[in-house]
Amino acid sequence: MPLDLYAQAFLLELARSGLPAFHELDVNAPRAQMLAASRQLGPPLGTTATCDLSVPVSGGKIRLRIYRTRPEPLPVVVYFHGGGWVLGSIETHDVFCRDLAYVSGTAVVSVDYRLAPEHKYPTAVRDAYTALDYVHSRADELGFLRGSLAVAGDSAGGNLAAACALLARDRAGPPLAMQVLIYPIMDFDFSTRSYAECGEGYFLTRAAMEWFWSHYLPKAEVGHEPTASPLRAACLERLPRAVILTAEFDPLRDEGEAYAQRLDASGVPVVLKRFDGTIHGFIRRTRNWPVAAAALQFLAAELAPLHCGRQ
Repeated sequence: MPLDLYAQAFLLELARSGLPAFHELDVNAPRAQMLAASRQLGPPLGTTATCDLSVPVSGGKIRLRIYRTRPEPLPVVVYFHGGGWVLGSIETHDVFCRDLAYVSGTAVVSVDYRLAPEHKYPTAVRDAYTALDYVHSRADELGFLRGSLAVAGDSAGGNLAAACALLARDRAGPPLAMQVLIYPIMDFDFSTRSYAECGEGYFLTRAAMEWFWSHYLPKAEVGHEPTASPLRAACLERLPRAVILTAEFDPLRDEGEAYAQRLDASGVPVVLKRFDGTIHGFIRRTRNWPVAAAALQFLAAELAPLHCGRQ
């Protein structure tokens, strides 16, 4: 279908702003731009209680922010924000995490993993897995249901969620009920059809993705490791149920859908939902874009089995 009117209006406004592409700037400028833009997305849908924690990781500490709507033990979604491993924070995704907790009834734990280029791969993966293990090991004291643990993330955060699922399987780590991957980065490869069709003019560009990868990887060779490119993992068996969302006009569309196909072929239950007519990054625009509101409700429905301890 054609690009929807909301995405068209956003792209027109972006073009008229005259702002340089963030991959043409020092990392600090686009970080500030992303934070400022996140504050224009509107208030959360409802009331959620929050609590920030400091968690030790190798070489430092990271923050976790817990969102919940009720005091009783809840299923928990460990969430990793997007931003190409270079941008974003728990602040840029604060409203979205509040909304996810509100509509799904789960607790959400947002992870402020360390960013590249200051902390290159595999630091973000290690931070993400440490956070997941922390949440699992302290589930009782934090008020979470032990048998109802999921990982989720958008874009680079979806990449980290998939990497955590692989590591949890391989290390006999936290037992995951689900992985939710929202237009995820899944492969260090720019040769897909969606890159050819959507690599320019649809917000996220090929040039931007090349910039993200160049900041993230210490050297190109490690980009093919499975915790950097989960699509390249040799074995995808025995992974948790996957819910994968893609956007029609997104250069990352094909790699997310290819991962869904490989999971299915490996016997992993998977739900793949492509949102037509829209672009990368749409899901946080729930106040303005009907497709984003629909995606949020879709996620809530897919997360519902966590309340019953079912996958």
